Amino acid sequence: MLILSTIKPPEELINKMNMVFSEDEFIFYSEMKEALEDLPRADILITYGEDLTPVLIEKAQRLKWIMVMSAGLELMPLDAIKEKGILVTNARGIHKIPMAEYTLSMMLHVAKKNKQLLQQEERKSWNRVTIIPVEELHGKTVGILGVGAIGGEIARLCKAFNMKVLGLNRSGADQQYVDEMYQYSGLEYICSHADYIVSVLPSTNETKYLLKDSHFRVMKNQPVFINIGRGDVVKEEDLLYALHSKKISHAVLDVFEQEPLPVYHPFWELDQVTVTPHISSKTSKYLPRSFEIFEQNFHILKQGRNDFINKIDSERGY
Repeated sequence: MLILSTIKPPEELINKMNMVFSEDEFIFYSEMKEALEDLPRADILITYGEDLTPVLIEKAQRLKWIMVMSAGLELMPLDAIKEKGILVTNARGIHKIPMAEYTLSMMLHVAKKNKQLLQQEERKSWNRVTIIPVEELHGKTVGILGVGAIGGEIARLCKAFNMKVLGLNRSGADQQYVDEMYQYSGLEYICSHADYIVSVLPSTNETKYLLKDSHFRVMKNQPVFINIGRGDVVKEEDLLYALHSKKISHAVLDVFEQEPLPVYHPFWELDQVTVTPHISSKTSKYLPRSFEIFEQNFHILKQGRNDFINKIDSERGY
């Protein structure tokens, strides 16, 4: 089989794939435009998923399987893929360690007043008064919107800080390390009880603008809002209003409706906002972990089985 990749991994991963699957042909490119000539004869495509269109899916006449080396699929032409019956798998689960560590680091960043401390350091100001009170995570309540692999790992780390964990997902089924689980209808309850609200939600028809102005209005603890899922879980004007009206005390934003975030956007200027450039999942182990999933699924494909890791439902988009 021909495996075409629009991701060029480190040489050691290329060598490993060629060694493990020596009977197959791998071609690695850095972007889709380099791969266009080989696309019609590719049996398998490895991609981040943002470089595909319905036209390209039609051009890929032999394509049987797309391995998406990310979790988000909102830019994938799923209708065209479904029409051709192409298998799609993704790298869901590999993000849980870096994204959970990012989340806890940002919770501590806000609680321990790191932003103010760094500003004081730049001014060479030895001020031990106005930086107080520094908060603790101990005893606080965190609401995790979207408890899956990532949300579950965040919950586990939060329990190490003796936090109460409220969780939300589509099913509302019990999850390890989560004290109380809710379906989407329980969002208002979570918002009214949480000190930290962390969104790990993907972008789907169910989750787009799920967090509304009415949810911010019931918030009683001026919680910290952290978004590492997708930017369209909340309208930016609703979030800005919540910040200005002090319904929330701080927002840590790693994802946005428009990326890169425009330089003129008010998020850059607000002291109670921390902006990071969609890097919560970044880690030196990202591609090695992604290719581990690819390797396992390729063995499954070769064995004629159907128990693929992270098989995507094209109807639901996850």
